[in-house]
Amino acid sequence: MKENLKNFDIIIIGGGLAGLCNAIHLSKFDKKVLLIEKNNYPKHKVCGEYISNEVLPYLEFLDINPFNFGAVKIDRFELSTTKGNLISAKLPLGGFGISRYKLDFELSKKAIKNGVTILKDIVLNVDFSNDSFLVQTKENKKYTSKITIGAFGKRSVLDVKMNRNFIQKKSPYLGVKIHVKGNFPEDLVALHNFKGGYCGVSKVENNAINLCYITNFLSFKKYKNIDDFQQKVVFQNHFLKEIFNGSEAIFEKPLTISQISFVTKNPVENHILMCGDSAGMIHPLCGNGMSMAIQSAQLSSLLILNYFNGELNSRNELEKQYIRDWNRKFSFRLKTGHFIAMLFRKDKIAAVLLQVLKKLPFLLPIIIKQTHGKLMKI
Repeated sequence: MKENLKNFDIIIIGGGLAGLCNAIHLSKFDKKVLLIEKNNYPKHKVCGEYISNEVLPYLEFLDINPFNFGAVKIDRFELSTTKGNLISAKLPLGGFGISRYKLDFELSKKAIKNGVTILKDIVLNVDFSNDSFLVQTKENKKYTSKITIGAFGKRSVLDVKMNRNFIQKKSPYLGVKIHVKGNFPEDLVALHNFKGGYCGVSKVENNAINLCYITNFLSFKKYKNIDDFQQKVVFQNHFLKEIFNGSEAIFEKPLTISQISFVTKNPVENHILMCGDSAGMIHPLCGNGMSMAIQSAQLSSLLILNYFNGELNSRNELEKQYIRDWNRKFSFRLKTGHFIAMLFRKDKIAAVLLQVLKKLPFLLPIIIKQTHGKLMKI
């Protein structure tokens, strides 16, 4: 007897920013969407939680206003080196701070309201044959779709299953995040460097301060624990020492994530359109990963709708166009992010660079623009 499979127009694997924005966008056009997410909402994630204002027109199109959920406006930027030298600038476009805990939750509620089916489960396998996807989950569920979107984040068991190039390489980075209460300007996002890493600081909703840093795991494992590492390494930057010691932790313990990879990824893998961190990650030093995830959802959703409407004649045309659009939108800023991060890993070069920026402060907003886009067109 033929197995009874549930069929959807689009299956989205992963319910972070990219997955949820795709779900909302596609459901606005009456597409039958299944989103499979392994965690319940709401949930904290290791993330810088600063978003460039370039995404606001698109969020408005999705009927999402982050300021209704407590997002704080940010228009100033500070950068310090490991030696504690500081430079400040106005952000060219500005941005806002909001936690993933809050934003993902509100996006999930909007998706459900739009008719999206959200399933808490883990995808174990995706097969493509006869121009259709078969998605199998840990709970022994099977679903089919015409289109599948991969929005499952930085790394997943599916990356291993698909034998993606980046997953074969060791990823030496560790991310740590906490929320604290304390004194920090609401309109400021700061990036403070320490030996082997850097920490982003910004306000989010409910007057909480997000502290999120990334470091080389080889440097970290020399120390007994996170507290020991912070005391002996992170706090060598006196700005970070002052912020950490002058605040009170909201989380019981820090959130961590390891094996973070910034290796180039393919935007399409096994006919799956990759979005957000699944398609590529910008260095947190550039503070724009959340914006990129949201923008990638717009790129993929527009093309998927064109495919269903017959404006794109084949799956091959859809995939090629998505790769072109993705590279046009993000390739340069990813390369720039890699280059900037490389410079700041070298203390002497970073010190010289900061002196140049202090003498020529107009250069800093120009550099920031290279890792940010313009206001999104709808």
